[in-house]
Amino acid sequence: MADAHAERVKGIFSEIARRYDLFNALSSFGIYRSWLRRVARTAACTDADCVLDVAGGTGDVAFALCEACPPASIELTDFTPEMLEVAAERITAGANLGVPCGLNVVDAHNLPYGDEEFTVVTCAYGLRNFSDRRRAMREAARVLAPGGRYVVLEFGTPPNAVWRALYRFYLTHMIPFIGGVVTGDRSGFDYLRDSIKAFPPQDAIAQELCDAGFSQVEYKNCTGGIVAVYAAVK
Repeated sequence: MADAHAERVKGIFSEIARRYDLFNALSSFGIYRSWLRRVARTAACTDADCVLDVAGGTGDVAFALCEACPPASIELTDFTPEMLEVAAERITAGANLGVPCGLNVVDAHNLPYGDEEFTVVTCAYGLRNFSDRRRAMREAARVLAPGGRYVVLEFGTPPNAVWRALYRFYLTHMIPFIGGVVTGDRSGFDYLRDSIKAFPPQDAIAQELCDAGFSQVEYKNCTGGIVAVYAAVK
């Protein structure tokens, strides 16, 4: 059934790819940009780092890294070709990464890279959509060099009960509505809403990262725990 899940996710993102960035901006009221800056600060790349961006979508993480802390190179990957097409168009239109960048369609469960090939792996909003996130975590650990950093941005569970209730109300009623208005595909955003609500809380994900072979796992909540940025060292 994992293949069916993967194909469903791929189909959803292929349909919404060209409106995905607009949806992110509207649904987060622009706050998502501060989350990307947190990812860049956590990754803390240098010009010696080789980065693999998994589930890189339209390139937001890659652009954030190159603006804040340019690495030596970036491999920008995603399971959905249409998302990478948007990333390529952004680059062509002048959103210059400033570093060598490869764009490749890649399955996070079976990374086509050698052991210890990268010093930084990033993943934004990907774990929630993977058929087997533990396997994807292990693959990230495999391709990281010793001491390498796995930086994950993912939706979380706000620890404050009142804020959590307000956030759940917003998820339930507004995310599908905004998504439907922006893209014309409300059903895809019903899935996104449900995947966010079903995702484990931050401590559970941190433990899964430890179980996958990472050490020094920690996370920082953003916007009251709506999202969290995880930092895991191999």
